[in-house]
Amino acid sequence: MNTEQKIEFHKIKEQWMDLAVTQAAKDRIRKTTFFLSESDLRRQLRDTADSRSLIERLGAPPLQNLEEIKEIMAAAGKGDCLTPYQLERVEKVLVAVKRFRDYLLRGKPYDNPLAYYGDNFHTLEELREEIGRQIRNGAVDDYASKTLRQIREQMAVCEEQMKQKAEQVMRSNKSCMADSYCTFRNGRICVPVKKEYKLKIPGSVIGKSSTGSTLFMEPSGAAKFYEELQMLKIGEENEIYRILYTLTAMTADAADAMAENISLMEKLDFILSKGKLSMDMKAVEPSINTDRRIVLKDARHPLMDPSVNIPLQFELGTTAEGGKTRGIVITGPNTGGKTVAIKTVMLNCMMAQCGLHVPCKEADICMNGSYLCDIGDGQDITENLSTFSAHIKNVLEVLNNINRESFVIMDELGSGTDPVEGMGIAIAILEELRKSGANFLVTTHYPEVKEYARKTPDIVNAKMTFNQETLLPTYQMVIGEAGESCAFHIADRLGMPEEMLKTAVRAAYGEEAAAEYPFRGQKKTGSAQTKQREPDDASRYLSAENTAKKAPAPKISTLKKQPKRTFLTEKYKLGDSVMVYPDKKIGIVCKPVNEKGILRVQLPDKKIWINHKRVKLHVAAEELYPENYDFSVLFETVADRKIRHDMERKYTEEIICRKED
Repeated sequence: MNTEQKIEFHKIKEQWMDLAVTQAAKDRIRKTTFFLSESDLRRQLRDTADSRSLIERLGAPPLQNLEEIKEIMAAAGKGDCLTPYQLERVEKVLVAVKRFRDYLLRGKPYDNPLAYYGDNFHTLEELREEIGRQIRNGAVDDYASKTLRQIREQMAVCEEQMKQKAEQVMRSNKSCMADSYCTFRNGRICVPVKKEYKLKIPGSVIGKSSTGSTLFMEPSGAAKFYEELQMLKIGEENEIYRILYTLTAMTADAADAMAENISLMEKLDFILSKGKLSMDMKAVEPSINTDRRIVLKDARHPLMDPSVNIPLQFELGTTAEGGKTRGIVITGPNTGGKTVAIKTVMLNCMMAQCGLHVPCKEADICMNGSYLCDIGDGQDITENLSTFSAHIKNVLEVLNNINRESFVIMDELGSGTDPVEGMGIAIAILEELRKSGANFLVTTHYPEVKEYARKTPDIVNAKMTFNQETLLPTYQMVIGEAGESCAFHIADRLGMPEEMLKTAVRAAYGEEAAAEYPFRGQKKTGSAQTKQREPDDASRYLSAENTAKKAPAPKISTLKKQPKRTFLTEKYKLGDSVMVYPDKKIGIVCKPVNEKGILRVQLPDKKIWINHKRVKLHVAAEELYPENYDFSVLFETVADRKIRHDMERKYTEEIICRKED
């Protein structure tokens, strides 16, 4: 059972993690759960109070993420040579350690216990100074050693001599040069020589232009300087590696001290993040008891906007007569804030038992052995669970894990099934909760459950107050009184027609109740004061009619039935006499219209293909020719007819050739 998800405690953890800096602190926050040891819990709460006090006096602590430095220290421990970049990261962490240590020590005058952690840090001044002196801007500095400085000075002189030699060659052979400047190719200084003057310039060809008309040549006088420069670079590289390995060895020697620094910073990051969260939520340190008592004054839901959230007053475990209360049955309208109320109570309790401050004016909270809940409809198509099935599954899991040190909340007890049977199940569940001795909060609408709570020891009714004029919840819990669902009143205020309401009241309470029910329409005519009252937000949306008004509904658009059309292929038949436009010539159809609307017409001197839109029926074939007339007489030659006749009665090698126009 994932209670944290259901009451949204994981969202509080997300806010909490955002306030931590190191990844280790974030991971610890993600795994944090409520403490079962009273001594551990009280120590955690003291840490939270001390961290908030320190931040309020000294400001935000100078912390930084330490994941990268862990990898660097591991590489140094394996004997790898650290790069200048990695050594700079080591230096930055050591600077951060010193700043954080100084931050903590400034808290000593306030006698803050966290300030004394500063004495446990290792500042490693020698290592920090050596890295800062020898590594700068991601590279080994020229002044890291005397040898390196001398080598780099010689390299600069050598490069200048190479450049002077190249410029001397260019000045002496201006007519042979393709340009007025020298350049470097593959680390060698080159002059741009025209291709045709290649043999006039002593030296080696290093490259050529894209067109091939210019050759880049290294003058022979500059070659010796290049060789000298390469030897100097080898010496520079060896000296750089010597310096890096020396700094790496110093870093590896400080591995244990760095590990202690990192561990201490991560621990303090976790503690200080609790103080930051307390400040952000304007929370207070709760009192802790083991007497199964919960008292919350001006409690707020930690995830709701404080400007909107109305503080809750809550008390469980004692009564005005000095008795003990183990369970509260909360009733009221659907929009009355019952679910918010029970979540607020459990969230405050869980936060306190995790060592956090709670968003209350004052809080006295008992330690709980487990937090159990049944909230939400729990429908799951993949598991084939209905609302009621999911509720029962959760309830059975709660009852299997409950004991006298548990804290249980259940929303809409017995809902999702037949009201009579659901009421019976709700009472049975309440009885089991009562027998367990656990603290519990449940919400319900069943009047029989309210009556059960009124008569049963250790259980009391409570209601969430509701403004019947504005239809808004006030989020105030009144313990000791049972609430009403206000379903008819809400429906009436939101404009349900009077006839529908009468039917509803009659079905629920009988004809007599329907006749006496004070409907909104009757209230309007009841007094002048009611008539003169300004309409509230809900009233603006109410209909003045007593019958339901139908809103204009969207209509389905259907396709219009098209008149039956004659297919083109049936428009003209073989033998029809037609008039061809625009010439108005008379012809005879020798091939009917095809799917594309084209037909073939026999004119006096030729046959043509023509669109059906350019012809008009002159005389139908039925009026011109007798039935079963042989149209081949009109459209075939005598020779073709003879061949066809032979084909029909015997074998022949003759063929009919038709020439299409």
